[in-house]
Amino acid sequence: MINHVWGLLTHPNREWQEISSENETVSHLYGHHVLILAAVPVVCSFIGTTLVGWHFGTSETGLAERVQVAPSTAILLAIIFYGLILAAVWLMGNVVHWLARRYPSRPSLNRCVVFAGYMATPMFLSGIVSLYPIVWLCLLAGIIGLCYTAYLLFAGLPSFLGIDRGEGIRASSAALAIGILVLEALLALTVLLWSYGASLV
Repeated sequence: MINHVWGLLTHPNREWQEISSENETVSHLYGHHVLILAAVPVVCSFIGTTLVGWHFGTSETGLAERVQVAPSTAILLAIIFYGLILAAVWLMGNVVHWLARRYPSRPSLNRCVVFAGYMATPMFLSGIVSLYPIVWLCLLAGIIGLCYTAYLLFAGLPSFLGIDRGEGIRASSAALAIGILVLEALLALTVLLWSYGASLV
């Protein structure tokens, strides 16, 4: 698992070829990659929101405004957040499978979910910054994670689907557009969840 993470961050083209040659199952992917890395933003958010609190700038008195979530509430929210992330990976695998329907070498749904799971690696890792949840810092990390995820998508999808670069750019653009919509929905639900948790304190 760690080898693929490092490889995707440092030499993605070679790593995609290695991942494709493994014929990994969805259960193995979730057990050795997704379940572990998806816990990064969840655990970091739990620690950040309960021990540090969301930092929204300074108040009129010049003091820092921080909003914390009670640990009992944060546990429930973290479980829901974790479930949403796991579902989003599965959904994006189905999106890739649907986009591949017009190509002769259409991969199986299993392989498409595996592809989506590894593609999301930078987004998982960007969740580390929520240990110290400053709004602008979390947004910046999320944007960087999204940009590198897009790079992995554009680098890996053409060879994954067995199509040329031009067709790959079109397919990648469509997958990215749908992925951004999924991400926006996930972020909206996350904000609602943690805002609800903060209102219970």
